[in-house]
Amino acid sequence: MQAPIHSLNALFEQLGLPSSDGEIQAFIERHQPLPLPICLSDANFWNPSQAAFLSEAIAEDADWARVVEELNVMLRR
Repeated sequence: MQAPIHSLNALFEQLGLPSSDGEIQAFIERHQPLPLPICLSDANFWNPSQAAFLSEAIAEDADWARVVEELNVMLRR
């Protein structure tokens, strides 16, 4: 399995969010658990451009897809 092209920190930067390890952990703790029926990009804590980016990353299996899926798993724990 190849390592993701982008890091979780880079994903948060791309989304315009604070991106240090501690800030990412705080974000995850604040928003978890994300209920299973809700698609990651449909969560109410994203703005429209963030939601579109996440949706497109998965739909297009883009370079960002692996790290977006990693975030998805982390939010559902």
